[in-house]
Amino acid sequence: MRYWLKELRKDLNMSQLQVAQLSGIHRVHYTFIENGRRRPSPQVAQRIGKVLNFDWTLFFID
Repeated sequence: MRYWLKELRKDLNMSQLQVAQLSGIHRVHYTFIENGRRRPSPQVAQRIGKVLNFDWTLFFID
């Protein structure tokens, strides 16, 4: 699970649906990303990073 991603989203009082819509992806896809079941493509990571205001490369740091 990407706890840091969930915390960023909650700090902005946003739902998974809101982040997904603003990022241009389905809510289920975003949920899988947040839960660590999927790794986003660089393009999707950039969009989520922009919505939640963080460095999107964090997705690719092990």
